[in-house]
Amino acid sequence: MSFNAHTPLGYQYAFAQSPQPSMPISPPASLMSTPPPTGDAQSSWSSMEGVVEDSSNSSTSYRLGNRYSTSNVTYAHQPAGGKARLVDWEIVETLGTGTFGRVLLVRQRPSYRPTSYHPIFPHLFQSLDPLSPSPASTQYTDGQLPHFAMKVLRKSEIVRLKQVEHINSERMILDRVRHPFVVELYATYQDHLNVYMLLSYIPGGELFSHLRRAGRFSADVTRFYLASIVLAIEYLHTNNIIYRDLKPENLLLDRVGYLRIADFGFAKEVEDRTFTLCGTPEYLAPEIVLSQGHGKAVDWWALGILAFEMLAGYPPFFDDHPLGIYEKILRNEIAFPSHMDPYAKDLIRGLLTADRSKRLGNLRGGAKDVMGHAWFAGVDWGSLERKEIGAPIVPRVASMGESKLKHCHQVRY
Repeated sequence: MSFNAHTPLGYQYAFAQSPQPSMPISPPASLMSTPPPTGDAQSSWSSMEGVVEDSSNSSTSYRLGNRYSTSNVTYAHQPAGGKARLVDWEIVETLGTGTFGRVLLVRQRPSYRPTSYHPIFPHLFQSLDPLSPSPASTQYTDGQLPHFAMKVLRKSEIVRLKQVEHINSERMILDRVRHPFVVELYATYQDHLNVYMLLSYIPGGELFSHLRRAGRFSADVTRFYLASIVLAIEYLHTNNIIYRDLKPENLLLDRVGYLRIADFGFAKEVEDRTFTLCGTPEYLAPEIVLSQGHGKAVDWWALGILAFEMLAGYPPFFDDHPLGIYEKILRNEIAFPSHMDPYAKDLIRGLLTADRSKRLGNLRGGAKDVMGHAWFAGVDWGSLERKEIGAPIVPRVASMGESKLKHCHQVRY
């Protein structure tokens, strides 16, 4: 049987109430793929309800200084206060498409190009300024400019598929969290057709693609990426955020090979339990399948599924039909491949404990119980979070705008 990308369940409304926006969470030190914005950041898209009803002029929370220290290039048409407008971004290419829209690779138009153009079709560029440089002459400089991912979501589709609550939650959570292994949200915009999220650009592609090419990962490679996810989950859970869609397709590699968790469409701030039916069938915890209400423990179950899939090359519970997957999840019969070591098996059994009160990661010690497991012996957690350890997979990315994602049909942001 061949294993393709995991297909998520259809989005459903959450039965629990949406959390109210709160103050930003203080971030740890983070090394980011995309240079951070300078100055103040204040939200302009407070809720999708307002966005759907109001088609006022687009605005942003992203603020640029006069110059980026990395490029020494000024940017065109900066309004008072230095906030970049939606029209100040030029499209480099389409990275991929999704349910509600598409993800674009963008950069802010520099001052040496007074008129925007599409680099893929430079013959369409016709500048009114006779002194304006040709696209060919600025190709190298353009490639060194900071690039971002612009997630474009069509309002009509969001409303039609009843995803207002999920999109609001995703925006609110991404606006609050800052962690080295989580994708960053820098700005939000709107116009009469779409809402826009300006995100850090992660050029190395999905971990899923690297896993499929390799067949399966070695224990050391798996340990490196699994440990990164443990740190991210610990951070999210400390702030009462459950992710609920952990899988290789939602894990992106930055230019130095470190992991970033993307696509927070199913994430939710929950202090106790919620009853949302959402996620990817192969990764659903038993309590979600049984509609018993779920909390942070579901992320640790998903981590166990991910650990098995990275080490074995396939998930522990699979079937051609979702109902068959659910039956196997509830039976919880795990057939380990012979090459998997005893410590890895013990870790996976602990994470895939059906009784969530006894599940590793959901005990009194929380994430520290997972970090202290024998399989993670020797991991320097502080150095890993500071990105001081060489990554086992380093994508070949020459310029700021080069993409390993350009041939992917769907991009996870």
